Amino acid sequence: MGMYQYVRETLQKEYKGEEDDFYNYDERMKEKLIQWRREPAIVKVDKPTNLARAKSLGYKAKQGIIIVRVRVRKGSGHHIRPNKGRRPKRMGVNKLTRRISIQRIAEIRANARYKNLEVLNSYYVGEDGHYYWYEVILVDPHNPAICADKDLGWICEKQHRGRAFRGLTSAGKKNRGLRRKGKGAEKVRPSLRANNRKAK
Repeated sequence: MGMYQYVRETLQKEYKGEEDDFYNYDERMKEKLIQWRREPAIVKVDKPTNLARAKSLGYKAKQGIIIVRVRVRKGSGHHIRPNKGRRPKRMGVNKLTRRISIQRIAEIRANARYKNLEVLNSYYVGEDGHYYWYEVILVDPHNPAICADKDLGWICEKQHRGRAFRGLTSAGKKNRGLRRKGKGAEKVRPSLRANNRKAK
C-alpha cells in the first residue's frame, strides 16, 4: 500500500471521528476545528491538509501554486419573513436553498481575494455545527513555471480566465448539472439559462 493510501485512510478516520487503541482521531479533528474557528475566513496555508486529495486534483509543490483554506457558513442563508398576509406554506422562509453549492461559494470567495490567480480545484477538509471548511488550489497563470508545465499549462490560455466565477471547475460543473447524462439531462446543456432553468 502506497503512502497516499495511508494518508487517505487516516483522514477518513478523522472525518468520521473514530478512535482506536493507539490514537484518538476524534480529538485530533476537534483540535483542528478549534484552531480554524479562530482564524480569518480565508487563510493561505503552507501545505495541503489532505495531501492525497490535493495531488489527485492537480496540486504540485512548485512555484505558482498556493493553497487557501476557506470557511463558509452552513445552511441556506438568511431569508426575511414577509410582513404581509399569506399562508405559512407561501411565506418563502423555510427549505430555500441557493442556486450555487457551498463548495462553489468557497471557490468564488478565494478567487475574489486572489484576483490574479485561477482556481484549479477544491476539496472538503472539515465541518462543525456552523461552518464548512474547503481548501482551494489556486494557480498563477502568468508564472513561467506554470506555463511550461505539461499538466497545468492549459490554464494559461485566455479561455480559462475566471473559471470559478463561470462554474468551470469540477464543483462548478457538478453544481450546474453537467455530470448528468442521458434521459432527463436534455436541458442542462449548453447551460441552465439557455433552457429557462428547466433542468433544476
